[in-house]
Amino acid sequence: MRRIFLAGVGALALSGCVVGPNYESPAPRAPAQTPFAGATSPAFTGDEPQGQWWQLFRDPTLDALIREALTANTDLRVAEANLRRARAVLSESRAGRLPSTTVSGSATYARQSGEALGLPGTSPTGDAYDVGLDVSYQLDLFGRIHRTIEASRADAEAVQAAFDLTRITVAAETTRAYADACSAGRQLAVAQESVRVQQETYDLTRRLLQGGRATMLESSQAGAQLDQTRATIPTLEAQRQTALYRLAVLTGRPPTEFPPAAAACATPPALAQAIPVGDGASLLARRPDIRQADRQLHAATARIGVATADLYPSISLGGSIGSSATSPGNLGHSDAFRFSVGPLISWSFPNIAVARARIREARADADAALASYDGTWLNALQETESALTRYARELDRLNTLRRAHGQAAEALRIARLRYQAGRENFQVVLDAQGALAAVDSQVAQSEAALSDNLVTLFLALGGGWQDAS
Repeated sequence: MRRIFLAGVGALALSGCVVGPNYESPAPRAPAQTPFAGATSPAFTGDEPQGQWWQLFRDPTLDALIREALTANTDLRVAEANLRRARAVLSESRAGRLPSTTVSGSATYARQSGEALGLPGTSPTGDAYDVGLDVSYQLDLFGRIHRTIEASRADAEAVQAAFDLTRITVAAETTRAYADACSAGRQLAVAQESVRVQQETYDLTRRLLQGGRATMLESSQAGAQLDQTRATIPTLEAQRQTALYRLAVLTGRPPTEFPPAAAACATPPALAQAIPVGDGASLLARRPDIRQADRQLHAATARIGVATADLYPSISLGGSIGSSATSPGNLGHSDAFRFSVGPLISWSFPNIAVARARIREARADADAALASYDGTWLNALQETESALTRYARELDRLNTLRRAHGQAAEALRIARLRYQAGRENFQVVLDAQGALAAVDSQVAQSEAALSDNLVTLFLALGGGWQDAS
């Protein structure tokens, strides 16, 4: 017993030996630690973006919609269930450090071989009763359990990052759907205003025709332009309606149960301030997809250690106590007491090629995870730089279109006055009126594109939840 105890203590002293590579994150070595090339516009600052970026819009309706989406969205419910499962797997892995116990009891009636008992010519029969408690503990000599727990922990952290990514995406898509509904409302209002202006021109031609100062051609041309503008309204109404349906589903509602406040919105969300974008280094820490790729690489690296541990023997310490007797009443007697204690060693060294093949598989998985990590941060930089550029250029375009709108409105005013005074033909009025309607539509479309680009930019920047738990 003393020798067995000392052997167990010695084995436990060796349990700090952990095989396989220790993980080092490649994030500090990623060449992405500089300011963004696309952030030179005055529209951006180098400040760190806040987590709940949609609050920068100062829109209570949008804030309420996102709170609802983050509570009821079905994709988030799936992600949350996946996170609970990953945490349960981690708990299961941690349980590998604990001893396993088995309680047993049996009652049998049997005939035994006399030859086996050393009593030739006899075959004893009778009852046999046994109760016992078996305890075994696996010594983690080479870190198999340690690496398994490490891999499971990294898996759980990767699923947490995936959950954070889903939250960011749900917040962004809810904002996008709300912005699309508002932008469609804005374009619809512009089209209706163009219809009103063109209706006034058409009515003017009808009056002048009745007074003999206009022709049927002029009146027909005005009517055709009016109907062309009217024809854009059903399409815009459909765009607004589908955006509202999408918004309702994102917040966990049936499509037709969209909020009335969103249906009444006619101004797409926009920022009057410079947008905080941070830099490349903070992006690597902020984007949950990069964090997810990092944790997946960590798990793959830890599994190299799990596979490497199969090259070495597995040792367990076990013990058993119990009582065996020929009648239930004798189970508690001292003569019926039994015990055993000792190590169990198993080693599959004759089939070591299988273990080495598994190590090569694990190393290949880790190489693939590293390539995936590199691809993820490269894609993150590309998305962010592209979003910065699109937003800045669309902002320039919108400012130019707004100046063009002022000039087109003035041109139409002058053309009408000159036509009424008989100094210009009606085609000049139609051209000026068409130009104003076109610019109005382009301004509304640019506002919609700017709002959409802004949501894409915040999504590319990571959106928050840098270290959720």
